[in-house]
Amino acid sequence: MTTKSEPHEPGTLLYDPVTDKVGEYRDRVGPYAMLRPVGGGREWQADPGALRPATDRDRLHAGVRAANDRTAALPPPLDAVSRPPRPVPGCPACLQLTERREAARAAYDRSAETDANVLLRQHQRQEHRA
Repeated sequence: MTTKSEPHEPGTLLYDPVTDKVGEYRDRVGPYAMLRPVGGGREWQADPGALRPATDRDRLHAGVRAANDRTAALPPPLDAVSRPPRPVPGCPACLQLTERREAARAAYDRSAETDANVLLRQHQRQEHRA
């Protein structure tokens, strides 16, 4: 535990037992210390008397949490259903539906593009699956 009279340098990593988080010391506002989460985010107020310097383990845990938060914010990867279907080589029906899709895409007609993809998938399920 630190004492209220002990000042911290901005940027010092401190552990807040009330929130069970490590934060970067920003400044003091009135009776509170202002901390910002490792990796960025919304600052919070903490009791300066309850704060202690972050241990190596605390720092590692906070870094992993920040990395996981960044990963969770990424859009999900495209799966096979959301990707446009590829035509089967040598199939005239696949080629016709692919040309229909490309014409719709060139005209910025997303509805017609989606329709062509649905028809191409249906055709492939009926004609090209064993």
